[in-house]
Amino acid sequence: MSDVKKVLLVDDDANLVAVNRAVLESRGYTVTAAHSGPAGLVKAKADAPDLIVLDVMMGTNSEGFDLARALRKDDATKAIPLIMVTSVNTTVPFKFEPDATYLPVDRFLEKPVAPEALLAEIQGILS
Repeated sequence: MSDVKKVLLVDDDANLVAVNRAVLESRGYTVTAAHSGPAGLVKAKADAPDLIVLDVMMGTNSEGFDLARALRKDDATKAIPLIMVTSVNTTVPFKFEPDATYLPVDRFLEKPVAPEALLAEIQGILS
């Protein structure tokens, strides 16, 4: 059994995915990516990652919220830790925080998040 941890990045910003992938892979993580919520759900079921980092606003303004709830409802993915990284709180006049029903994520981080800060959050959850 391998100690290499698998991280799935779900974000429609290809540049952000590339930067985060480079940082994570340089630290020994295996990284896969999806660029939409539906593709993220498929990848999560197929790849069984150890952790998922996801954006909120992709194809729709709530796509990441929808994905988080879908992941938590599915027996194959419900235990995977989720980190949501988004700028939604600067876009809409609401303050979003993790919530078991509406926003079932382990961490909610505001963009911009430095790749090293994201790495620290991932290491904290997976250690």
